[in-house]
Order: sequence, then C-alpha cells, then structure tokens
Amino acid sequence: MPKPYIYVTRPFADSGIKALKAKGYKVEVYDKDEVIPRKLLLQKAKGCDALLPLLTDKIDDEVLAAAGPQLKIVANYAVGFDNVDLKAAKKRGIIVTNTPSEKVNEAVAEHTFALMLALARRITEADAYAKAKKYKGWSPNNFIGTDLYGKTLGIIGAGRIGSAVARRAVNGFGMKLIYTDMRQNVDLERAYKATFMQQERLLQEADFISLHVPLLPSTRHLISTAQFSSMKKTAFLVNTARGPVVDEKALLRALKTKRIAGAGIDVFECEPAIDCDLTDNLELKNFPNVILTPHIASATIEAREAMSMVAAENIMAVLSGKEPLTPAK
Repeated sequence: MPKPYIYVTRPFADSGIKALKAKGYKVEVYDKDEVIPRKLLLQKAKGCDALLPLLTDKIDDEVLAAAGPQLKIVANYAVGFDNVDLKAAKKRGIIVTNTPSEKVNEAVAEHTFALMLALARRITEADAYAKAKKYKGWSPNNFIGTDLYGKTLGIIGAGRIGSAVARRAVNGFGMKLIYTDMRQNVDLERAYKATFMQQERLLQEADFISLHVPLLPSTRHLISTAQFSSMKKTAFLVNTARGPVVDEKALLRALKTKRIAGAGIDVFECEPAIDCDLTDNLELKNFPNVILTPHIASATIEAREAMSMVAAENIMAVLSGKEPLTPAK
C-alpha cells in the first residue's frame, strides 16, 4: 500500500513536517517562500491525501477537484480559513481544519498591545524623528502622547484572542473594558469586570478599539463610515483580525478628516497591497498616526511551531480515521 502523500504549499516551522515524515508519510514542500503559482498548485495537489496550504492560497473547488477523490483533509496553516471554500469541501467529503492554539492567541494579543502602546506613545513617529537627527534636546512638548492607564478599551470579538487582549489591558494597564460579540462572555465579565454592550455604544465610549472577529459576509466592512462617525475623535483603532473587516476608503477618510486619532493595522483589505487604490492620493503609509505591520501578529517562534504541530496532528488524525483536533467551523 503506497504511503499517504501530503503536499505543503510553502516552507514554514518544520516541527510539523518532521512529525509527518516520522509517521512514514511522503511529504513534499514547495521550496520557495512565496505564494505558490496557481498552475503549480493545481499540478502538485493531484493525488495528494492531505493538502497543507497557507491563508495566501485560494483553495476552491477547482483545487479540490484537481487533487482527486482520495483527498481527505485540507489542513489550513492559519487560524482563519476564509481562503478555503468550505461548502465545496463538504460537498466532496473533505475535512477542513485550522490551527488555533494558546501560543497563537498570546502572540496576536501581544502584537495588538504593541500597536496600542506604539500609537498611544507615538513610538514610530519619535523613532523616525530621532533617526533623522532632528532631536536637538529635551522639550516638554515633544511627541505628547496619551496614557493607557484608566482608558477604556473596546473589544469587538471576545473570543480567545480578544480575551487575551482583555487580560493584558485590565491586569497590566488598569484599563476599563467593554466588549461586544454575538453573545455575552460571562467568564470575561467575571474575570475583568467587562461590560457587554452593542457595537454602536461601544464605538462611542471606547478610547481604543481592537478588532478580533473572523472574516465572514457579516463582518466584511464591519467598520465603515457610520462606525467611524460614532467614534471619539481621540480614539485609536487596531486591526489584527482580517483586512476586509475595515472599509479602507472609510478609514482613509476618517484619518484625513481627523475623525479618529490614529490606527494600528496589521492586515489590509487588498492584501498583500497596502492600499487598494493608489489613484486617490490617500495612502495609509502617508499618515504619521498610522502604524503598519505586514501581517505579523502571530509571527513568533513559539506560535509558528504550535501552528505547524496542530496542522500535522490534524492530518495524522484524519488519515488514521480519527476525528480532527480543530475542524474549521
């Protein structure tokens, strides 16, 4: 009986790859650190028993059909799975999994707070100023920022990552916590004296707003013109969730008109492009009160290794006839 064949669409932390090979599976990895060309993906997927793609790979019915009827699992190397056609997979009897883990939760929460602190204390502006040799001596008026202590953090999406951000906000910085979600999180309320409220009221009251929702039809452009109009002019927005959750054009207008104080953005609506439209002369990179990071919120050694192992464990479970650890749902 031939060994199960697993195709991996990009090299990454190799603990999971080693585990799959130790199991006796035939594992092939695309050898370039870039998005695999579509034509090659269709070719390499053919005959595989398990496909291990990244969030940058569009896994639709064409790919699933190219793989063949023996394909049992698509183990997406990401917490999100909006790049996989779940309906097409279900129709073909293919299991789809993702890679949530405590390590990922903590890494994204840390990055969220890094953006919040950098925005509040104007770190990137001050860094650029100092490196440009503009600093001529101390002044009481240089780069006046704002405290986090005592401010109100509004969390939109109080799941695992949102809760990790909440813990840091309350226990570490003495912030007040408000949140909104599809349902109340009683544990969050008990642990951090969090207050549940509808999104519109949250936007009106929060000094910092942090997004932690998946990309769904219902969350696309969740934050748009009306939402920015509800925010305080002193409020900061942080997005480490998915780019299209925020309407980029509405964000640009809000920044241009100083409707909000600034934004920390790790994900982009037209990713990998930083700006969707370069003809409107409103580029995110041109605003000094905007901090941009290239989708690296979960980029720690610990998180990447954990994601690798979760993906491998899902594959090993399914190919052994067992239930997956983290089915996408």
